[in-house]
Amino acid sequence: MGSKLDEFARFVNVEKALEYVEKRRHEDGGYCFVSVLDDTNVNDTYYAVKIYDLLGLEVPEKEKTIEFLEKAIQPQTAVVAIAMALEGLAMLGAKDIAREHVDIVYTKYNPLEDKFAVGLGGSEEFGTATPLEATYWVVKAFKAIGQPISDEERDRIRAFVMKFRMGNGFGVKQPTTTMTYQALHTLYALGYRPPKSPHFRNCELCGDWGGFTEVPYSLPPYLEPTFYATRGLELQEEAPTCPRRHIWFIRQLQNSNGGFRRSLELGISNFQNTYRALAVVDAMMRYL
Repeated sequence: MGSKLDEFARFVNVEKALEYVEKRRHEDGGYCFVSVLDDTNVNDTYYAVKIYDLLGLEVPEKEKTIEFLEKAIQPQTAVVAIAMALEGLAMLGAKDIAREHVDIVYTKYNPLEDKFAVGLGGSEEFGTATPLEATYWVVKAFKAIGQPISDEERDRIRAFVMKFRMGNGFGVKQPTTTMTYQALHTLYALGYRPPKSPHFRNCELCGDWGGFTEVPYSLPPYLEPTFYATRGLELQEEAPTCPRRHIWFIRQLQNSNGGFRRSLELGISNFQNTYRALAVVDAMMRYL
């Protein structure tokens, strides 16, 4: 194994995780986290590319995956999935192909027309995407492919994001780790420097637990807020209090098939969880 894989192998079964992903690659270049199904999709394919990228590995038959992601960019595709496809193409070295399809984003997401994701469709986190989530993904994708955002667009997006500000965080009914990170990441990506939020620190669990929660001073921890809080602390140039405990939490989430679930309770593996688990371990290793 390479040095990056050796580092991961100290804490999780990274060979088994890779095997989990590789077994779920299909002939069309796409991936499906349920290996027996041919229902390849953008979400699983995006996270497969992210996993290979995180581990410093080449995506197998990369040209097929590029073709798969490009074909997925269609008028009927949800804006979050389009943004994933664009970012995935960038990671595969196909920024030029991604930029050819930017116009389709503006049919669904155009801040100058107050269109913050028309027909939101599928979501990463909530069943149906929130406009803030769509904003996060579009801005992230545009940055990845080098698509410029005008000053007027920046100002409109910033004003929109700030509508979700609630005390020390961002949310709809209350501040959440996911929405606070998505908002702050968007602002940082646009060149703004908002005040540091204590939200992530207030959601950190050490002691018997490890991991982070979605709202402060609550239980239990879950993988998605652990991932977003880890990213949030990095964004604010802050360190976690108990990195070893967070790695312990992640270790408990690896299933026998090599993938990861989202909680300490029983749950199925998927590519999203597997990428996030590995990304948290990658971040925490820097503090040991």
